[in-house]
Amino acid sequence: MSRGKSSTLDADLEQVFGNPLPELYEAAAGPDASPALARALELRSFLALTEEQVARVRDRVHADMDPDRDMGELSADRLRFDAQWLEAALDARDGYRAALGELLRTMPSPGPRARPVRTTQLRVTATLPPSAAPVPPRAGAARARRP
Repeated sequence: MSRGKSSTLDADLEQVFGNPLPELYEAAAGPDASPALARALELRSFLALTEEQVARVRDRVHADMDPDRDMGELSADRLRFDAQWLEAALDARDGYRAALGELLRTMPSPGPRARPVRTTQLRVTATLPPSAAPVPPRAGAARARRP
């Protein structure tokens, strides 16, 4: 994973997980590593790499368009190629930012995890005393048809 390069979501990661990045990387390497932390750091590494690619293409285009540069060196094909690279890198960056942002938004709070509460349902069993009222002799019987 890319630890040395920064990303635009580093502060968000530190805030959600409650530790600086170096400590988060150490925790992710441990045996009790959270799958969410491992995924977040993986996405962060991809984001950092992609942001570096965006910056490289941007800097190359700026250098090519420098006003002090010889106009004879300017190449429309090279600029079109850089525009394609920049578009691909920006699309990738946007995708990684969205995925990491969604993961960070859906994370449970970093405090102690609440344990599920077990409830037992009480059952009431009681026997009812025999009814004091007599049951009619034909209770529940079907009526006979009259001709």
